[in-house]
Amino acid sequence: MRIRKYDFNYGRRALLEKAARGVTAAGVLAPLWPIIANGGDITKAYPDELVSIEAYTKGKIKPGDILTANNVEHVKDLVSSIVYTQIRDMGRRILIQEPLKDITKLFPADYLEATLRNKGKAKLDAGGNVVTTDGGPWVGGNPFPEPTSGYEAMANITLSWGRHDYSQYAIRDWDLNPNGEVAYQYDFMWCEMNTTGRLSADGPVWKEKKDLLRYQSVFFVSPNDVKGSSFLNIWKYDQRQFPELYGYFPAFKRVRQFPTNQRFEPLVPGISLFLSDAWGSGDPMGTWGNYKILKRTPFLGAMSRNWYGGRHANWERPVHGGAKNQTFFDTAMEFIPECLVVESTPTGYPRAPVSRRELVIDVRNGLFPSYMTYDRRGNPWKNNCPSYSVYEDGNTSYKVNGKPSWSFASVMFHDIQSNRMSRFVQAKQITGGYPTQHTDKGEDVYNRYLTTTAIQRLGK
Repeated sequence: MRIRKYDFNYGRRALLEKAARGVTAAGVLAPLWPIIANGGDITKAYPDELVSIEAYTKGKIKPGDILTANNVEHVKDLVSSIVYTQIRDMGRRILIQEPLKDITKLFPADYLEATLRNKGKAKLDAGGNVVTTDGGPWVGGNPFPEPTSGYEAMANITLSWGRHDYSQYAIRDWDLNPNGEVAYQYDFMWCEMNTTGRLSADGPVWKEKKDLLRYQSVFFVSPNDVKGSSFLNIWKYDQRQFPELYGYFPAFKRVRQFPTNQRFEPLVPGISLFLSDAWGSGDPMGTWGNYKILKRTPFLGAMSRNWYGGRHANWERPVHGGAKNQTFFDTAMEFIPECLVVESTPTGYPRAPVSRRELVIDVRNGLFPSYMTYDRRGNPWKNNCPSYSVYEDGNTSYKVNGKPSWSFASVMFHDIQSNRMSRFVQAKQITGGYPTQHTDKGEDVYNRYLTTTAIQRLGK
């Protein structure tokens, strides 16, 4: 029997064939990025079965449905093994929403503009660092919108975590014990500023610091037993070098420099997140290796429309599920037509407790809806399930330069082996009045938050 070109399984076969042949351009019916550049409907790059969850599941799941233990089998191949377990065994529920057609809702506006403007200007030098075609540091946006390798796909995340020149996230965090009870609740600030790959009018390099990639700090403001604990990461531009890592603890009243490879430990008791886990790319790319694109596949991810600013004054969100009905955030996911599954191993960390990590990366914006780590025996260990959004919700929005901002909205980090969950939101503000900002507002944020003197002052 002759199979029609666009039969039901055409899209999935095409993704498999692309991966086998090493085809790098995103899209099936048409290349994706020319459609994006022309402001078109990105769903036109894919057949119905890769655009519509209803078509993909033959009507068993459709937008507006809630994924539960009763129907998750129909999408088992579209979620991570840990998320599947959460839904099947722990009462997690996920709202399925209409797929996004407007690419501008998947980026900060100026970051998308830079990605389009600088497309084709990036290359890897002999040391594996991203440089422009004339050999200079990267100039902003995703350097590889159509990555040809897992390493290039990772560069799109690593070079600019928050996709703003400067971001400070007011984080409200809840850490649950194996019984599903909140064991710890922390308020902390996470600040990050790129020195290269910047989008601002003052140029792609901040204060001539082209040898650096970013400054990143975190300081805890609540509760009192950890208040003042602060950390500072100074990233080199050379991705083969470890960041400088400093910490300040009020009990010792001094700044201490930590071993450069001490990145697989919790910052404070109870939290499941390691520095290595940040943004799925918490270590320099060159300190991991064996990058592979394992496959191309559709997936479910919380990539848009997940901000609760119009529903909660402090941008927090409802919880459900687990033994005490408070383990999971309410989250909306959409059907993503094409993702890369990228694997890598911690080659620069001989004593790492992680054997490998696996990121599912959305080809539309280069970000991950799912990040998994595996222990030394190769068993699933931790799952990072973020949600992203343009910051608009009904009539409420948070704007930067007159436009609704974009960022992550929440993160759930589940250690499936110990059954400990860390879940946090990017809140409007936290204890002490520290606010979320996706811009420096003209302030001297470097001296305020991003030096060893600053973390010592904040600790006091």
